[in-house]
Amino acid sequence: MQTEKEMTTPNAPTAIGAEQSNSEYNNIITRKQGYFNPSAEEIFEAQMQYERENSPSYMETVSMPELYEMVYPAKPPIIDGFLYNGTYLFVGSPKVGKSFMMAQIAYHVSSGKPMWNNVVRKGTVLYLALEDDYRRLQERLYRMFGTETTSNLFFSVASNSLNGGLIEQLDGFIHEHHNTSLIIIDTLQKIRETAGDTYSYSRDYDIIAQLKAFSDKNNICLLIVHHTRKQKADDNFDTISGTNGLLGAADGAFVMYKSRRTDMGATIEISGRDQPDRKILLKRNTETLCWDLDKIIYDKFKAPPEPLLEKIAVLVNEHNPTWQGTATELLSKLEIDDMKPNTLSLKLNVNVGRLYSEYYIWYTNKRNHNGRFIMFQYDIEHPVVPNTETSKYQYTPINNDSMITGEMTVCSESEKSFDDMTDAEKENFLFTSY
Repeated sequence: MQTEKEMTTPNAPTAIGAEQSNSEYNNIITRKQGYFNPSAEEIFEAQMQYERENSPSYMETVSMPELYEMVYPAKPPIIDGFLYNGTYLFVGSPKVGKSFMMAQIAYHVSSGKPMWNNVVRKGTVLYLALEDDYRRLQERLYRMFGTETTSNLFFSVASNSLNGGLIEQLDGFIHEHHNTSLIIIDTLQKIRETAGDTYSYSRDYDIIAQLKAFSDKNNICLLIVHHTRKQKADDNFDTISGTNGLLGAADGAFVMYKSRRTDMGATIEISGRDQPDRKILLKRNTETLCWDLDKIIYDKFKAPPEPLLEKIAVLVNEHNPTWQGTATELLSKLEIDDMKPNTLSLKLNVNVGRLYSEYYIWYTNKRNHNGRFIMFQYDIEHPVVPNTETSKYQYTPINNDSMITGEMTVCSESEKSFDDMTDAEKENFLFTSY
């Protein structure tokens, strides 16, 4: 018996590259407990995979079945049907009303109040108003929203350039404000490099790519205000100043324009990766100077009904907020007989975003030692969809003792042109057109 103990060497290798512990206890965990000791064959395969991945000729690829197995978290819009996570250009000619629109978006996101009867998900907002000063910001915001303030909205009128440390500044802000969902940069020209006046596709693409990498890393929306060029184009997105590299690297763009500068209405065209193309007609509120929704020309695309998601919404809701089980158990619970468990999982994997956006249900698909299991969680804190008939948000006009002097001048095609206005009327009109 003593001889048998001496033959068992404490540090004898048990497999390639592995040794037993010096402990007098055997710490092997069985497969039944969910863990196992790798075999020599498994260790060899892992070593070969490591060598392949570190080879200069290695390219990571994903097969179609593997792609369908992946579950990407849902990314709810910041403003339903209008503003999404990612990096977007907001483009328009000078004095068309971009800065008023930026203030309006910033106020609604930071306060969580519906905008144009659209659901808004509340979050902290940083607005870099780099072409303004704090006095002008104060006047503009007071004219638009009166004394209704929000503590989640922050402003700065100066920042570093993109090559001079802007990303570090934005990282620092997000580190202090973890619930940041929107950063507005007004304007692009203020943060880009100033060396030379010539721009190339690669330089424009690189500028937006750096900003996009930042927004993707932090899962926020980065809205960059930019100008249009003077030349006309059949496609309004071709009027974006600079090369196509700007739009090519961005997730999308908003183009804001008027038929005439003295018009009190404006149009916004939207094109992006996460939302369908839309055209929104707006009218200026002559009391608050906010932009009111007039009409949507291209309404948001509505996908055809998905019976599976509808059945899940009956199972998981505010009254029964959670469910967990295997795909087989879910099929039985939903009384679906003509679908295989694997097909069910794949359909859910690719519809995770739609399941949340339409029914506010979070979905996860994980594997443990017993196999894969599905979990649904209803978001009981989701924003309430406003009733378009009873809850249209109205801006409160300010009193007559406003800091803004002079009366608002409404100009239409049948009234004065800008050249025919008095000096006071011109000054007042320009204030309303940033």
